[in-house]
Amino acid sequence: MESGTASSSAQDMTSARQQHVDQASCRPSGSSPEQQDQQSSTASVPARERDSVSDTRKQTVPQVTYRGYQGEADLEHVMRLIDSELSEPYSVFTYRYFLKQWPNLCIFACDDSGAPVATIVGKAEAHKSSQIMRGYIAMLVVDTRFRGAGIGTELVRRVLHHMKDAKAEEVALEAETTNWGALLMYETLGFVRDKRLERYYLSGTDAFRLKLLLPPAEQLEAAAS
Repeated sequence: MESGTASSSAQDMTSARQQHVDQASCRPSGSSPEQQDQQSSTASVPARERDSVSDTRKQTVPQVTYRGYQGEADLEHVMRLIDSELSEPYSVFTYRYFLKQWPNLCIFACDDSGAPVATIVGKAEAHKSSQIMRGYIAMLVVDTRFRGAGIGTELVRRVLHHMKDAKAEEVALEAETTNWGALLMYETLGFVRDKRLERYYLSGTDAFRLKLLLPPAEQLEAAAS
């Protein structure tokens, strides 16, 4: 699956970063064995992608409000957004796997009519090998009409807050190696590239696995006091 974040406290972004913040739609993928790391985690986003400025990003974007998943009636909203923006096919069982077990890790951004225009879906559970509590961002999508307004970043920050409440020590996700908008957003939030996964998606596209280490809850409380 695809998504990601580092310290959710990152709040200041350069204008170039802000323009790319929501260009990415993140999605889960079918299970695939991990491949050898083929690219340094310090590889940077090409300057041409950072510096390009789209005039469409300058248009006024309507205000949005945020809310959590409210039950089965919201399932169709999740499916509509993800199926319309992402190329990977998912069955209703994939959506229900996440939404039934971790409903608090699904958050919507809604337009002024109350219609969902963006969503994030995740989970938090003990990692099989290390038993460390790990958060995972499975899906993140923003309607193309609402991109460039920081909505994706805000959704990630909100879901990270819930993952911290669940005592998660790290967060992982996957993003396409060619999706510079998503990579820049996640790296701005503190995620780092852990490894490259060859032919991770059904389309044959490679992915980067991104990880973010979260500080212990007591450390966060001390910092806030």
